[in-house]
Amino acid sequence: ELSVALYRHLLGLQEGEGSQEQPAAGEELNLLCCDIDPELIQRAQQCSPFPASISFANLDIMDPRARETFLSSHLGRFGRSAFDIGFCMSVTMWIHLNHGDSGLVEFLSFLSSLCRYLLVEPQPWKCYRAAARRLRRLGRSDFEHFRSLTINGDMAERVTQILTRDCAMELVSCFGSTSWDRSLLLFRS
Repeated sequence: ELSVALYRHLLGLQEGEGSQEQPAAGEELNLLCCDIDPELIQRAQQCSPFPASISFANLDIMDPRARETFLSSHLGRFGRSAFDIGFCMSVTMWIHLNHGDSGLVEFLSFLSSLCRYLLVEPQPWKCYRAAARRLRRLGRSDFEHFRSLTINGDMAERVTQILTRDCAMELVSCFGSTSWDRSLLLFRS
């Protein structure tokens, strides 16, 4: 739903406008939406009102071989080597919890190398604690890296530091916070 809403917004389409086959008014806009959950991808593919312009792919972005092969092939179809803009919505915490501090830095570094602009919505630290509590309530052990994370606290600030200091990106704008108290941060390479 977010991808379709974003597509409509970027083309200035109202609900119900535009055809499944072509973007409105000759605009050329293609979105690639990736997720690790194959069921989510399958549902998105089945429900997409713009299958010619919005592609959905099951991809583990933390698998270097899979991501590089898939993304370079996808970009090559359009004669591109990078994306104009990447959207990283509610993903950083899961990468961080499952791949540790080095995984978060690797993820952000990879995205910064592949996108001219990057919009990031980092989850605040309280979301990390809530996710760990939910896991414990289910009788499962903590996330492998949770107790060893040294990148913590103000996650919007920490993500900004990584992207500006380590990845040579520039913070263009902070668009404030969502209703879930998540910052929306736009960076430029």
